[in-house]
Amino acid sequence: MTPTDDKAAPPRRPRLIMLLPLFVFVALAAVFLIRLETGGNPDAIPSALIGRPAPDFDLPPLEGIARPGLARADLEGGVTVVNVFASWCGPCRIEHPQLMELAKDDRFQVVGINYKDQPSNARRFLTDLGNPYALIGVDPNGRAGIDWGLYGVPETFIVDAKGIIRYKHIGPIGVDTLSEVILPEIEKAMQPDG
Repeated sequence: MTPTDDKAAPPRRPRLIMLLPLFVFVALAAVFLIRLETGGNPDAIPSALIGRPAPDFDLPPLEGIARPGLARADLEGGVTVVNVFASWCGPCRIEHPQLMELAKDDRFQVVGINYKDQPSNARRFLTDLGNPYALIGVDPNGRAGIDWGLYGVPETFIVDAKGIIRYKHIGPIGVDTLSEVILPEIEKAMQPDG
């Protein structure tokens, strides 16, 4: 008997177990790729609120801006574009010219929810870029944002005359998005059948 025979060989791990994380990763990547290639839109994030009444809320006005606050009752009687914004949000600055353009159309109202912002910063933001909002409600702690199912800012909702959310746009509204998505969705919300 040789000295090496006395030592038991360490148990060998099956190689298959060591490759398991790789197999899981490849399987998940395949599922994502198939979903993407078969028509899944990675930009489309569903909202459980589409087709439902806007949440109940009553937000105070932004101090120093001559606009009333915003409440659920303000969303009935005509189509409303509800834009959630903040002065600290870079993409909010990018979309602001499109909101200013929307505000020129008197067939609907554009209202804003100022999200987790300092009032002085929000006032400066609107003074510098213009104020497209007929009404502005302040959501300092983000509670209304939770009720609206907010993923982040900016987000824009189209609410019909009955107070039903008809469309949700996540992210900034660009020039193409305004003409190809937002305006057609507003037109649909203005139809009697919603």
